[in-house]
Amino acid sequence: MTNRNWLPTYWDGDRDEANDAFGTLKKQIDDMFEDFGKNLPLMSGGLTVRSNVSETENEVCITAELPGISMEDVDVSIEGNRISVSGEKVSEEEEKKDDEGRQFRRVERTSGSFRRDMTLPFEIDPDVVKAQAKDGILTVTIPKPLEQVENSKKIKIETSG
Repeated sequence: MTNRNWLPTYWDGDRDEANDAFGTLKKQIDDMFEDFGKNLPLMSGGLTVRSNVSETENEVCITAELPGISMEDVDVSIEGNRISVSGEKVSEEEEKKDDEGRQFRRVERTSGSFRRDMTLPFEIDPDVVKAQAKDGILTVTIPKPLEQVENSKKIKIETSG
């Protein structure tokens, strides 16, 4: 009876995939799937910042999830009635590229730049805006202008019946 190895040949370690027709095909297919979606808008090296916007009578509060991003790499800017949160997340591969002998076998964590713009229904005074970060959550508090707070009036809804 013949003793057969039922493991795929690339598990053997004896084959030189670079010179093997199937090894070359496998590499091309792996590369194709690795590159899939890189030109799609959400996957083109950019990050998607998830955020919430809440409001009280006196202020608007924006919270944004920025896990793994150093706040030194984040910029909050205001222009008129528009607020922008932008920045960049450096990949571990880039951070550790100087480590001698380090080779990454798989990179799944995302990196790249991001920008999130939001328009508010009033002019923002940049001198009174506060930004705080804790546990990867950026919180930006924007006080409403006094004239908007004073002009705001709650209307009672009457029901019949």
